[in-house]
Amino acid sequence: MSGRLSQFAVPVGVVGIVLLLVVPLPAALLDFLIVTNIAMALVVLLTSMYVKRPLDFSVFPSMLLVLTLFRLGLNVASTRLVLRDGYAGEVIGAFGQFVVGGSLIIGLVIFLILVVIQFAVITNGAGRVAEVGARFTLDAMPGKQMAIDADLNAGLIDEDTARQRRADIAAEADFYGAMDGGSKFVKGDAIAGIIITIVNLLGGFGIGMLQMGLSPGESLERFSLLTIGDGLVTQIPALLMSVSTGLIVTRATASSDMGTAASEQLTQSRTALTIAGGGAIVLALVPGMPKLPFILVGAALLITGQRIGARDRAEQATKELVPADATAPSPDSPEALMEQMRVHALEIQLAPDLVDLVGSGTDQDLLARVRGLRRKIAMELGLVVPPVRTRDSVELPRSTYVVKIAGVEVGRGEAPSGRLLALGDHLEQIVGTPVHEPVFGLNGKWIPTELRAQAELAGATVVDRVSVLVTHLGSIVTSNASRLLTREDVRVLVEGVKQVNPAVVDELVPGMLSLGQVQGVLQGLLAERVSIRDLPRVFEGLTLRAKASADAEGLIEAARAALGPAVAAPYVHDGTLRVITLEPVLEQQLLESRRPGDEGTQLVVDPDRVERLLTSLRDRVQEVENGGREAIVVCAPGLRPALRRTVALALPTMPVLSYAEVTCAAVQVETVGVVNDVSALAA
Repeated sequence: MSGRLSQFAVPVGVVGIVLLLVVPLPAALLDFLIVTNIAMALVVLLTSMYVKRPLDFSVFPSMLLVLTLFRLGLNVASTRLVLRDGYAGEVIGAFGQFVVGGSLIIGLVIFLILVVIQFAVITNGAGRVAEVGARFTLDAMPGKQMAIDADLNAGLIDEDTARQRRADIAAEADFYGAMDGGSKFVKGDAIAGIIITIVNLLGGFGIGMLQMGLSPGESLERFSLLTIGDGLVTQIPALLMSVSTGLIVTRATASSDMGTAASEQLTQSRTALTIAGGGAIVLALVPGMPKLPFILVGAALLITGQRIGARDRAEQATKELVPADATAPSPDSPEALMEQMRVHALEIQLAPDLVDLVGSGTDQDLLARVRGLRRKIAMELGLVVPPVRTRDSVELPRSTYVVKIAGVEVGRGEAPSGRLLALGDHLEQIVGTPVHEPVFGLNGKWIPTELRAQAELAGATVVDRVSVLVTHLGSIVTSNASRLLTREDVRVLVEGVKQVNPAVVDELVPGMLSLGQVQGVLQGLLAERVSIRDLPRVFEGLTLRAKASADAEGLIEAARAALGPAVAAPYVHDGTLRVITLEPVLEQQLLESRRPGDEGTQLVVDPDRVERLLTSLRDRVQEVENGGREAIVVCAPGLRPALRRTVALALPTMPVLSYAEVTCAAVQVETVGVVNDVSALAA
């Protein structure tokens, strides 16, 4: 029953407002409607103060229009009674006699002050805030939508939550747009109030003299007081609605109502209250100033400041008494289980005896060193490494750490407490635990810290535990860089390039390539440890290639060609690039054996012959390394992708470059080996 009554209340009310414009009202009913108008304006004002966010009062723009129309209808009805009977009810009479003291001058002054406050201050300010709020809300919509999509893709929210957040964004834009228009109703109402008051003054003065036979003074006194009373009766609720409009459009989203938020925020600083109280008391000492008000206000502020100080000290004492983990969720709580279930992009698990690695000093702090590693990899590869989650695990053996990517273990090592890693060939006389270093494959020993000087005298390289772990982590991240590059990372990188080079991004994404295809290209580059820092140049190469074909292998090769010398630069030492080449006949036979496949071009040759080829390549690489040098494999551009896949079977980290990539580096090229096992591919 109450639902149906609410459904018909507003339409019936709007029809009643229209009737006010044409149907004369008795004075008693007009009194009731005026009181209702004032009460409704007061309810709207208080509601706007107690809502936690503007969208909780989304009906406000429509209600503003209805109440403005209601107020104008009351103006017409009261004007009819004033001009016809010289009497418009007790409410208007009371305002004309009691509120302004029966003085026409006082009434006019108060009326004009209310109009100026409403029209020149509150209404203009609220209108401007609503206009700016609507503009900023519309400008921020794309970013908010992208944030929702990012949270949804990351699994932080579900579909229903994302749908609700999108609806809230649309509703917020509609609300501020409606408030921008609704504020114009308030401004028009203020102008109409002034015009109606002037018309009532002139019309009442004429009717009193011409129809009622009153003298000019009597006519002016009688009708002017009624007109001023009528104006005040309508301007007060209009002022309340103007204030409500300002409160709504200036409210930011908060977790509490305006009164609670204001109380909490105004009393958050003991210093501010104390200084303000002291200033008020100082003003009381100024000659001629009333001392009692300043002293009372100053004392109240000082007392409030002292109470806030006592409250803060009590809260601090409580925090010190409560154990740090008292508020932590139970290990079996849903929150704790969900946190344990979450798969992190990059994670380090430490045995309980290795927890001291975290926060053990400026140079030895694992977290600080990891942050430095992230910056280093970003500068070298152009990859923003995701935050590394570090936690302990009682399941790990003593002194053991584990590195995981997407929840899967990719590396494991040891870092015994109180030990240093000594690397060298002459460690037989030094006491320690033999170990095989996980990154470079060197033999070493974990020695006690006090034997550091002895190991260095023996020619060993001594490394601390944190350096061992961080070096291992860096090697793992570099080897798995392509796995760590997510779709969201690519979106952020593309947006970054768009800020400095919008033309290349607008042409490439999404017109020619999708974000997923760009991700595939960047992952292909990172898989071969090619830096993607110079993204604008990569995108230029992709744009040219994508016009002809969008196959993944061709796009990767186009990106490498666009990078040019940057591909070969990491392998240049002392101005020389040392290379291992293929014997020309062998290279030609490999070119003829290429066949397209799902993962790109492949070398279709006999497995035994491939094994002999790889053995020959390993021998050449070993010869170069025995001489204390490093080399890369170079081949024809068309052969490079297929040869790289084949070489990776035996030498995963061996770089394979094309002749074009080597020659454009403008460095001295030295051939240090030739793979010439032609018989391996003889028919």
